[in-house]
Amino acid sequence: MTLPALQNSGVFLRRILSRFPQDISLAFAYGSAVFRQTGGQMRSNMLDFVFAVDDPVTWHTMNLIENRKHYSFLRFLGPKHISSIQTDYGAGVYFNTLVPAEDRVIKYGVISTDALIEDLLHWKTLYVAGRLHKPVRILLQSEPGKLRPALVGNLKSAVTAAFLMLPESFSEEDLFLQIAGLSYSGDFRMVIGEDKSKVSNIVKENMPHFRKLYNSILQECPQVVYKPQQGRLEVDKSPEGQFTQLMALPRTLQQQITRLVERPGKNRDVEEILLQVAQDPDCGSVVQQGLVKTVSYSAKKLQKMWRGWRTRPS
Repeated sequence: MTLPALQNSGVFLRRILSRFPQDISLAFAYGSAVFRQTGGQMRSNMLDFVFAVDDPVTWHTMNLIENRKHYSFLRFLGPKHISSIQTDYGAGVYFNTLVPAEDRVIKYGVISTDALIEDLLHWKTLYVAGRLHKPVRILLQSEPGKLRPALVGNLKSAVTAAFLMLPESFSEEDLFLQIAGLSYSGDFRMVIGEDKSKVSNIVKENMPHFRKLYNSILQECPQVVYKPQQGRLEVDKSPEGQFTQLMALPRTLQQQITRLVERPGKNRDVEEILLQVAQDPDCGSVVQQGLVKTVSYSAKKLQKMWRGWRTRPS
């Protein structure tokens, strides 16, 4: 599956990518400087990138040689310390921000390939996985291996979670709004500081990109009747259907749901608890609460990290 993006910015973005060490398994650009959002000015917005690398210590070693000024005071502590912070804090991502490049200002995050795959498959933090629920511009992707099926699995999980929170019948736009909002559930930035209509702005200007990203998954999904000509979908809301969807959710979200539902002192297995949730009229609300728990945890950790590293000395 090819993840689609705008077609007119590829050379410019790859020129920026060429400034970095090329030992990268996945590189993508995302956000309002790459995909138009309602009311946004693409040219003036910061360009956002994520680089997945197999060996963070080696990559940071090379990047410190080529782009030492990109780093904050942590550059004096060396690549092993930077990689340790990347692994142990926040969402497994190390960010350099306010970096000048090609007459623009960019921000880039570095994540290990293994941590990325973990997030894609299990939604451990839903930080990078959540960005990949939305259209991005893939600039570089290594040969197919574990990463490719994990990328597709992440999209399928997004569809499944959205189905559980939607009514029996809904529009394409309803679905894509739900999917785009998954990674913002419980993120305090959407309450303080961020544009409250951010999710709507993302979806309304990029409906063709969302359709291209999810079309084959929706066509092949046995849980839904997809009518692309009418832009409508109907999903199985029976307890059996919802149980199948709950069992297909990523592991971290399943765990959060079981913690919300299970009473102290009981020791039921996950399957038994999810069967109970599937029969609950408020099943979608329980899933939403589970997402809030997942996202709020990683968002708070990242905020603490950003407070310390936002300033980049010259």
